[in-house]
Amino acid sequence: MASLPAYPRFLPVGDAALTVEFGNAIAPDVNQAVVALDLALAGSELDGIIETVPSYRSLLICYEPLEISFAQLVAELRSLLAGCDRARVAGATAWNVPVIYDSEDLTEVARHLALTEEDVIAIHSGAEYQVYMVGFAPGLPYLGGLPSELHISRRESPRPRVPAGAVMIGGIQAAIVPLPQPSAWYSLGMTPLQPFDLRRQNPFLFRTGDRVRFYRVDADEYAYLADLPADLLLSLTRTPA
Repeated sequence: MASLPAYPRFLPVGDAALTVEFGNAIAPDVNQAVVALDLALAGSELDGIIETVPSYRSLLICYEPLEISFAQLVAELRSLLAGCDRARVAGATAWNVPVIYDSEDLTEVARHLALTEEDVIAIHSGAEYQVYMVGFAPGLPYLGGLPSELHISRRESPRPRVPAGAVMIGGIQAAIVPLPQPSAWYSLGMTPLQPFDLRRQNPFLFRTGDRVRFYRVDADEYAYLADLPADLLLSLTRTPA
């Protein structure tokens, strides 16, 4: 019987990058380890680091091999890992995301899951989510923490266009759509928050490790929030985690 791989694993990616794998599943503790190392590496100001890319279960690190070797980098990473605190990611942001739950998908989701629409809304808005990774589309946050009652298979045929701001669920995850795009996920409603906006100094709203909670608003409150200046809306919806 083959032995299971020991984690973390340090794997070369060409001659100028490596990936640190923390597991082979989508799980909160695995992702917290990824984020903790990413932040520890950023704070270390280690010479030769060009870029890092966190994912569900691994951290890609691009480096300059003339400044630091693969073996040296692995040694530095092992040292950083020994001091990482995974209990709560320092520097993360907690987001309270307003949602108007008025999507036509809401009825379909409730029927598929043998719930009422109010059940779906209560379960979705009652959970805390973690941004596992940002990708696929610019600024799109993949959110872990979707309650098991709302786990639902994706559509067999994607919708050709889902609007920016759609709050969606699919499989065991949730997401917020940053730009109009096709998707096989189910939309539960809309938020006035923009996950991606080139007019901001940092176009990407969410970061890996951020925490997200959704709260229900009616049509009047949604319209009010949507009309607020972007900076004011952000100040009303985020707090240090």
